Amino acid sequence: MIKSYLQAQKRFFVWGLLLLIGVPHFNQVSIANPRKVKFFGTHQSPPETPLISSEKNVLLVGIKPYLGKEIINDHKSPSLRLVSVGRNLILKDANGVIRKAKEINIGWRAQQLLNPKVFVRNKIGPFASFESAERLANDLKDKGIESTIAHPFDWEVWVSGDIEIPPSIKSTYQKIKVSKLVFPYLDGNDGKIALKGPISLQAPDGLRWEKGIYLGPFSIQPDAYGSWTLVEHVPIERYLNGVVPYEIGASSPEAALAAQAVLARTWAMANTHRFKVDGYNLCSDTQCQVYKDPSKANLKIKTAIKKTTGKILTWNKKPINTVYHATNGGVMASVDEAWSINQVPYLQMRLDGPKHWTRSVDLPLSNEKYLKSFLFSKSEAFGSDHPLFRWERTIRSSQISKQLNKAQKVGSSFYPYKIEVLRRGSSGRVTSLKIEGRTGSEILLKLDDIRRVLRELPSTLFVVKEIKEGKWLFSGGGFGHGAGMSQSGAIELAKKGWTTKQILSHYYPKTKYGFLP
Repeated sequence: MIKSYLQAQKRFFVWGLLLLIGVPHFNQVSIANPRKVKFFGTHQSPPETPLISSEKNVLLVGIKPYLGKEIINDHKSPSLRLVSVGRNLILKDANGVIRKAKEINIGWRAQQLLNPKVFVRNKIGPFASFESAERLANDLKDKGIESTIAHPFDWEVWVSGDIEIPPSIKSTYQKIKVSKLVFPYLDGNDGKIALKGPISLQAPDGLRWEKGIYLGPFSIQPDAYGSWTLVEHVPIERYLNGVVPYEIGASSPEAALAAQAVLARTWAMANTHRFKVDGYNLCSDTQCQVYKDPSKANLKIKTAIKKTTGKILTWNKKPINTVYHATNGGVMASVDEAWSINQVPYLQMRLDGPKHWTRSVDLPLSNEKYLKSFLFSKSEAFGSDHPLFRWERTIRSSQISKQLNKAQKVGSSFYPYKIEVLRRGSSGRVTSLKIEGRTGSEILLKLDDIRRVLRELPSTLFVVKEIKEGKWLFSGGGFGHGAGMSQSGAIELAKKGWTTKQILSHYYPKTKYGFLP
C-alpha cells in the first residue's frame, strides 16, 4: 500500500543534473547589465537525470544541505568528508568516473559565467513553517497564480516577477544576478578531479556521518539556491529507525513507540513534496522530523515499528498530516491556532486528561481569567511530569529587539516598549501578539511566527506581564505547537495500559488506523 503511494510521488524526485544553474542566497540582489544578461523566472530547476534507480517505498532525505554555499559569497567552503565503516566507498558521476576508497573528500569550486543570468521573482515571506507557506501557496493557486515553496534559510514562496501579487499580500520584488556556478570536485593525492552531476555514492558497509552510521545509497545533488545536498535514499521502514527514538525517546513504553512509528510513517507519506524544489522529499532536522543514526535503534524500537509495518492514519482515504509535539501543557490546540491553515475534525481543541479533571476546568481558555487559573493550579493532565509542562521565561527589550531584527521584522533601532496579547485561540494559545516601540511603531506577530521570533518561548500557551520597564515575565505551559499527539501524554497513557490504537484514537479522533486504502 505504502509502496504504491510513494511511487505516485515519484514526480517530485529530482536527482542531480548534468549542468547546474543555481540561484544564490536570497539576500544577493542586484541589477544586471541587460546587454549581457539573460532573464529567467523565479529559479531554474535541474532536469531529471537520475543516476540511482528509483525504488518503491524509498524516501529521499537531505542529511546535509547547502554544501558549497559559502563559495557563492566568496568565502571558503568546507569540504565534504565521507568515511566508510568498512569496505571502500564507491563514488560515480555522470562521466562514469569512479573513486573507490575508505575516505573520499569533495571540495567546491566556483566557475564564472561569461553571460550572467538574472532570476526575477516576487518573494513572499519568510514563514515560520512549511505549513504556513503552503497555505499561502494554495491561496495563490486558487487565484490562478502558480508559485514555488523554497527554503533558502527560512520558508519562502516565490512567484514569477511578471505576475501581479494581490495588494493584501506583502511581497518583495527581486532581481537575483547569478554570475557564477558552484561545482564539486574530488580532492585527493592525485589532484583535483572535476565531478559532473548526477553523482552517486554507495557505502556497502555504511557511511560514518554525524557520529552515526547510514546505509544509503546516497546522491550528491544541486538545490535551488546554487548549493548542493547530500541525500540518502532510505527505505521508509529503515527511516523510522532513525526517527522514532530521537522524537519520543528510546526508553518509552512499546505502545507509545508504536504510536510514534505510525505518526512518523504517516507524516512522511503526507509530506513527500516538502522539498520538491530541491529534488528530494524530507530534511533531517526539526523542519521535518528529526532523523539521525538508524543503526542505534534497539530491539524494542524495531519491534514496535515492525508491529505497525505499513499502518498509517487516514482521513477521507488519505494520509493525514500527523503533527505532534513534546507536551501540550494539558490542552490540545486546534490546528488553526498553530498555523494559518484550515481546521480539520481530527485536530481540535480538547483538554488532555482524565474525565473527572476535565469536568473541573472552566472553558474556553481564550478567557484570560480561566487561562490563569488553568496554568497556576494543580493539574492532573496526561504528561504533566514533563519538565516543560509548566515554565517561566524572563525576556528583556534588548533580546526582543535583536530577535525582531534577525527575523527581518524591524531595524536595529526598534526598542520594544509594550507587549500586548491581542487574540487567543480556544485553547488559550496566543494567536496574535502586538509589540509596540517607543516611537509608536508596532509589530504584529501571529501564530507560528511568535515562536519563530521569540525563540525562548517553548509554546504560545502563556500569559505575560511587565516586571519593570523593558522586562517581561512569560508564564506558560507546554513545549511545541500543541496540535496532535503529546509525546509525554502518550508515554503516560502507555504506562497506564492503553494500546497503540487507543492512544492514536485519543489524539486523532475520527481518523482511520490501518493500511492505506
